[in-house]
Amino acid sequence: MPPKIKDLVDELEKAGFVNRGGKGSHRNFSHSRTQKPVTISGKLGDDAKHYQIRAVRLAFEESKK
Repeated sequence: MPPKIKDLVDELEKAGFVNRGGKGSHRNFSHSRTQKPVTISGKLGDDAKHYQIRAVRLAFEESKK
């Protein structure tokens, strides 16, 4: 079962990413060590898509460098 959007948002915030806001159901998270923001779309209770999970994982790896 895929994680919920809320789980991805919580993980990003715990890792030091800052929610810069967005339009509608989109949220843009940035971190001082990453070049691109991570965009997560959808309602908090929706299942996360595979590309959203991958984008969060790649952002975590980039922020650890």
